[in-house]
Amino acid sequence: MAGTKFAYVRNFELPDPLLPDTYLVCRLDGHSFHRFSDEHGFVKPNDERALQLMDHAAKSAMIEFKDIILAFGESDEFSFLFRKSTNLYNRRHSKILTTLTSYFTSCYVLNWSQYFPDTPLRYPPSFDGRIVVYPTERAIRDYFSWRQADTHINNLYNTTFWALIQKGGQTTTEAHATLRGTVSATKHEMLFSRFGINYNEISQRFKKGSVIVREIIAPESSDKGEILEPPMLLTRSGVNQTPDESPENIGASDLPTNIPPHSQSVNEGDGTPPLDPPRQKNKLETKVEVLHCDIIGDEFWLDRPHLLGN
Repeated sequence: MAGTKFAYVRNFELPDPLLPDTYLVCRLDGHSFHRFSDEHGFVKPNDERALQLMDHAAKSAMIEFKDIILAFGESDEFSFLFRKSTNLYNRRHSKILTTLTSYFTSCYVLNWSQYFPDTPLRYPPSFDGRIVVYPTERAIRDYFSWRQADTHINNLYNTTFWALIQKGGQTTTEAHATLRGTVSATKHEMLFSRFGINYNEISQRFKKGSVIVREIIAPESSDKGEILEPPMLLTRSGVNQTPDESPENIGASDLPTNIPPHSQSVNEGDGTPPLDPPRQKNKLETKVEVLHCDIIGDEFWLDRPHLLGN
């Protein structure tokens, strides 16, 4: 930037780095999507086209931003988890938030006609966003458990609410009054006894939301995906070492494989063990997949230890 007399205005720009060595979660939420869904004729209580479009935009964002390792979506919101060691945009809050929000929104608009070929956009949708930092793995797991539990609660209510309106002939005010103070068991019974709907048979997409995860491709697989740095490198001596995490290397570095243990010889003369031999390099590839599964229990996380690795 030219050093003119006007350059002093840069002093008013405040730095906004996010805390280092913490997990970043960016949650995007549709702005005024009640009106947007009504204007574009979304099916109630769930429009699978709209949910698939959200998944498409989120998956595109994960492919674009390699440091996003997990995303969870329900209705008109998506939460994105950045790996703990990310140095994307030097961890600048405003840069990460605005770029991810605008990219997600652009992907939503760009792919609209693929899912709604007979419904032109009447006005541009928008999403707001926030970034929250979390210090521990437990906090991250509890965050995503909270969002999935919220998905189930909201879907059970909405499924019953719209059944009362569409099949029971009630108004929205009457349906809200009918459901006021009811518990989950009551809603299940109401759906089955009055409308013949077995909630357990409803699509997992609606009950559990969308889990978009960066899966590691098994070495013997020929499927080609994206390149991902592992959370840590394990040396023969068992010491964890963090790879170079400069922005130009993130998501595309060559990764040394683990060196199998073997007996150490001693250098003649000085009695010191020899240096580790050069390590063979290999690439760890990943692919982004959309699942509709439980993330509250342990199984999902135990099967994917790389998600919460540093």
